[in-house]
Amino acid sequence: MSETSYRRRAGLSRRGRLLLLLALALLVVNAVALFLLLRETGAPARTLVVPEGWRASQVYAAVDKGLDLPPGTTKAAAAKAHLKLPAEAKGNPEGYLYPATYPITDDTTPGGLLAYMVETANKQFGQDRTAVRARHGRLTAYQMVTIAGIVQAEAETPADMGKVSRVIRNRLALGMPLQMDSTLNYALNRSTLTTTAAETRTDSPYNTYQHKGLPPTPIGNPGRQAMSAALNPPPGNWLYFVTVAPGDTRFTDSYAQQELNVAEFNEKQQKAAKAA
Repeated sequence: MSETSYRRRAGLSRRGRLLLLLALALLVVNAVALFLLLRETGAPARTLVVPEGWRASQVYAAVDKGLDLPPGTTKAAAAKAHLKLPAEAKGNPEGYLYPATYPITDDTTPGGLLAYMVETANKQFGQDRTAVRARHGRLTAYQMVTIAGIVQAEAETPADMGKVSRVIRNRLALGMPLQMDSTLNYALNRSTLTTTAAETRTDSPYNTYQHKGLPPTPIGNPGRQAMSAALNPPPGNWLYFVTVAPGDTRFTDSYAQQELNVAEFNEKQQKAAKAA
């Protein structure tokens, strides 16, 4: 639906800052505990950074590189690691490879590292709380992580995350297809700003232009803020949004207004292309 691949920081509310500080504190505690454990073994520690929104394929490649393993090793290890995932995930850790900085050593195994990422995700998401919130919205905890993954990919700023979450909820409630470019990008294994009409006819369960409801799995690994937005969307009637320019994402419940906003976006893209 939205061309929102731009990334820019925005100011947070006091509550948002407190949540962010709490999340950072928890991550620091986890990282320190693991670092001390590694130090006791005498193994030299390095770090592996998993950014918010990375797909599992990106995490696998980074682990392979960080541990100096042949490409494909970590992906193969994921299927045998007995990760603590919801039954709905069917062994696929997409959405649960929590974004953070992880210490690694020469003794680190890909399966062990993936297991720690999943364990961290379960702690950070607070599965009991997530399950309660999900039931209240007639969704499962796994579906909440799926929503959070879309929010992470679609929202330009932390302030927009809640509104994107509300758009998703509103569309699901009305039986409308989500029409999210981020899910189609996942199907096509890419990240772009625009989508063609032909691409919206792509045959994939992740094509939310063609299929109603949520995609079958998360489309990336969301952070705590995206998960909070998925669980607690603000009230609003929005059904559409588009980022016309960096810092200018417009939400509306009017299709006519959405068309005007998209036209303005396309005009700016054309001007930028001519100027390049």
